[in-house]
Amino acid sequence: MSDTAPEPEAKTEGGREPAAMSVRGAAAWAMVGQYMSFAIQFVSSVVISRFFLSPAEVGLFSIGLAAALLVSILQDFGLSRYLSAQPTLSREEIARCSSVAFLFSLVVASVIALTAWPLAQIYHQPALTKILLIISSSYLFLPLAVVPMALMARSMQFHSHFAVNVGGAAVQAMVAVSLAWAGYSSLALAWGTVGSAIARGLIAQTLRRAPPWPLRIDGVKPVLAFGSRSSLLYLTGALGTRSPDLIVGKLLSLTAVGLYSRAVSLSDQFRMLIAGAIGSVFFPAFARIRDRGEPLGPAYLRVCGGYSAIIWPGMAGLALAAEPVVHLLYGPAWNGVVPLLQWIALSELLFILFPLNTDLPILMGRMNKLMVVCVVDTVMSLALLAAGARWGVQGAAISRMAYAAGYVLLYARFLHDITQFDWGEMAKMYARSLVATLAALAPLSATYLFWQGPSQIAIPVLLGAVALGGVLWLGALVLVRHPILKEFAGMLARVPVLGPAMNRMVRAS
Repeated sequence: MSDTAPEPEAKTEGGREPAAMSVRGAAAWAMVGQYMSFAIQFVSSVVISRFFLSPAEVGLFSIGLAAALLVSILQDFGLSRYLSAQPTLSREEIARCSSVAFLFSLVVASVIALTAWPLAQIYHQPALTKILLIISSSYLFLPLAVVPMALMARSMQFHSHFAVNVGGAAVQAMVAVSLAWAGYSSLALAWGTVGSAIARGLIAQTLRRAPPWPLRIDGVKPVLAFGSRSSLLYLTGALGTRSPDLIVGKLLSLTAVGLYSRAVSLSDQFRMLIAGAIGSVFFPAFARIRDRGEPLGPAYLRVCGGYSAIIWPGMAGLALAAEPVVHLLYGPAWNGVVPLLQWIALSELLFILFPLNTDLPILMGRMNKLMVVCVVDTVMSLALLAAGARWGVQGAAISRMAYAAGYVLLYARFLHDITQFDWGEMAKMYARSLVATLAALAPLSATYLFWQGPSQIAIPVLLGAVALGGVLWLGALVLVRHPILKEFAGMLARVPVLGPAMNRMVRAS
């Protein structure tokens, strides 16, 4: 994205919003926060999986969490997008949004609590009742963070996002690991979600006060209208992304759910580590481009180029190194994760072809068309997963590749109509990213072929091959003159040594 200075925010009734940082500065803060949160969550998940909980225990929690997340789409009620898209905001409008967040948190918590016992009966797992009741209590604290974090994003104050996300991750890890060590089994993970919700709410309110009381429900019709449409949209998405654990758990076993959810979690965490945090920057950034009347196509091409140049080599590398990575992190009890992780990681290469598939349609007023597309997307995802699961948990993982191919066909034309990007330039961009990806994979592939295979490779050898791949990846980016080098240079401009070195690379390419 361009580092052009953004226009100042409109004044609210209480004064001017805090000065917004540049898009690159916001992306840098978001990335650092994501890396630290990922590191905390990743280490805690490895410790818990390797030393305390079995795949079946993790699978039990995954079923409960998946059921809760299906309902939790009502929690945000589209408030983050609503606040980011408003040209101006008053104190009254902020108070209304805070009140809506609080009321819907009560709805979410109540629905999860009421469905706890019936769901436990459906899966013949009495322990699910207590897990869901604990998880439901966490949603009572989330309204404390929803509106403050939306306001932070609107004004591009992602250093505050950093504090909220890292603080929440740290508390969740401490609670979950401590209780798992104390023998609380799956309940340790459930209590971890409560600790995270409390911490996030308290930190967010400290940094950007927007309490949900006293309740203000006058004039909430625009908020409810936007939120109801957004929630329907997010519900279709949630069914596709959060119900796989429920389907696998019903058709297969708790162990299968544990293996499948761990593979999905590891893939998702790795993708978020690579570039996931930057996505939170793009919605307000594209809103500013829209408000200035500039075309979206060039900016969207830069986003696609940046994602593919970073995520392709990362996810393809994860698939290639799946066996040694799983053995190192989780131990032999989790060997079944390896083939699942390979298929799921490779599917991300297709999913990332057309990013921001819901953000841009919402921003540009294409909500009705988006809802139709998302319904088709969800039906396709669930049908393919259910069909694949009939051949076991590996069949369920393979179905993600088929779904990814359908996803590309579904969203390509839709996003082109919205952004009007140039097909030829996109093809060139992806060709450059492909060259860099192949260069990054070359050392590890050669190591497998000529020296040590996946089951025998030593950790120092693996790390050396990955490091060499990183060097070749950067060299390939320079060789093909990939535009992402300019973005790297912008984000590292004020970092001693790295900034000047990156600028020299950009000029050389």
